[in-house]
Amino acid sequence: MPAAIFLSPEDAEHAYYEALRAGDTDALMAVWSEDEEIACIHPSGPRHVGPAAVRTSWQQILANAGLQVTVSQLQVARNPLCAVHSVLEQIQVEARPQARYAFVLATNVYMKEADGWRLVLHHASPAIGHEDTGAQLAQTHRLH
Repeated sequence: MPAAIFLSPEDAEHAYYEALRAGDTDALMAVWSEDEEIACIHPSGPRHVGPAAVRTSWQQILANAGLQVTVSQLQVARNPLCAVHSVLEQIQVEARPQARYAFVLATNVYMKEADGWRLVLHHASPAIGHEDTGAQLAQTHRLH
């Protein structure tokens, strides 16, 4: 099966978040570059470098289900070969007895490669000032 081709960074980002929602690691990794220098940093976590390490980190996070994530406040910096997207992610961390959310600031960097736009960096951190007042998360809770 041929690899997905993303004609714009926005196409790649849409596929990235759809894969997260679906809990589909293969679809998620299809968005990432195959370059050994790709990096992924989850909130309060270490830096994962290279496709194998990035895949393993997402497999652990998505092992039980997809993430219920809503993306807003997109800011874009772009040139013909690179796009930097800064977003606010709202992630549902609890459904019962009531929905509770964590908020994460994420930076996604896309590079234009021979086969279209690919993700090369995802860096996420807790969004201070956007906390769900009803959610009391343990410090060790992995958002993604």
